Amino acid sequence: MVTNFCLVYSNVVATQLELPGLVPGPVHLVPRASARLAPRPSWVHREELPRNRLVAIDLFAGCGGFSLGLEMAGYAVWAACEVDPFAAYTYRCNFPHVRLFEADIREMTYAQTSWRPPRLDLLVAGLPCQPFSTLNRHRGARDARRWLGLDFLRALDALRPRAFVIENVATYARSHEADQLRHGARDLGYHVGVSILDSVDFGVAQRRRRAFLAGSLGEPVQWPLPSHGGAEEQPHITVAQALAGLPLIPNGHAWHSSRPKVKDSSLVRYRAVPRDGGDRFAMAAHLDADDLGHLVPVCWRGHRRVRTDVFGRMWWDRPAPTIRTEFYKPEKGRYLHPTEDRPITLREGARLQSFPDEFAFPTDMTMNQVARQIGNAVPPLLARAVGTALASALRTRRGRALA
Repeated sequence: MVTNFCLVYSNVVATQLELPGLVPGPVHLVPRASARLAPRPSWVHREELPRNRLVAIDLFAGCGGFSLGLEMAGYAVWAACEVDPFAAYTYRCNFPHVRLFEADIREMTYAQTSWRPPRLDLLVAGLPCQPFSTLNRHRGARDARRWLGLDFLRALDALRPRAFVIENVATYARSHEADQLRHGARDLGYHVGVSILDSVDFGVAQRRRRAFLAGSLGEPVQWPLPSHGGAEEQPHITVAQALAGLPLIPNGHAWHSSRPKVKDSSLVRYRAVPRDGGDRFAMAAHLDADDLGHLVPVCWRGHRRVRTDVFGRMWWDRPAPTIRTEFYKPEKGRYLHPTEDRPITLREGARLQSFPDEFAFPTDMTMNQVARQIGNAVPPLLARAVGTALASALRTRRGRALA
């Protein structure tokens, strides 16, 4: 019997941190062995902050990928906002010391003292990417989340951080909404820049191109230089390196679990995909040769120019493709294990996103609820790189007091 638990209860957390307005929720018991419980810093109940720490607030926090990366870069995350109750629950498990507001940013006010640290160096937000994704092009124009950048501008005006960063899919950089945000931030006095960064160039075992829109008071934005992949940098991290140490046969621990209720016909398809990089076209050839061609959907026999990675295997010696929200379903992309006849597990997906094993994804959620959190997250190592680059400039401007 497990006797050591982390009690996660929104009302309890609100009482301990004296935070108004948190949404009440049920009591959840999470085994400590699966939770990353950072010690509560001494400054949580105080108005002052350590002089050697930069201070950040995380809007659209999700499960905490951006926050984790900023902590890795040395920031103190003062507060966060997340509307999804499942992502908020995961965030609380991993960041019990952060003031978390479970609320819709469109309804947020920033008059509460909890939102206003003695100083604020950085405001970050991973805006919802679905309205701007090429996979959602027919519905994205009608998605009300397209205009959440205007609510970020409202927060920027109220909180006035020394710098800010917004993350989204690469196509966001060319959108009308990004232009609106750029102009609005410039009107508030920020120098604004945009850069497309690929997580694979910063130590993440995954190709994931993302737009970063950032602004800074006083001088232009500094962007991180790639640490992996170039002639003078370390090689890109591969799937084999990222998954090293995890059992090939999932053991059910910390979401290293097989997809449940897989049909026999799907298992036959898995086995027909060649090891280490095979695709659905090779699978179809193998099934045809075994007189099992009826298991190949008609739509998969054509469309060679669209989504050719569907039902493909990853390569051991390459980075993974982009980890999306349904990466445990091979019909959604190249999400089959390089050699095992199964999709990758949620824990494997989390590793490919650069989450450490100590990061807790509560086990009393559904596979879909957890996968969405992992797939939507900013990879922590990419967030660390962006935060570190900005920190260098922020510390320089603050002077020797933070050196």
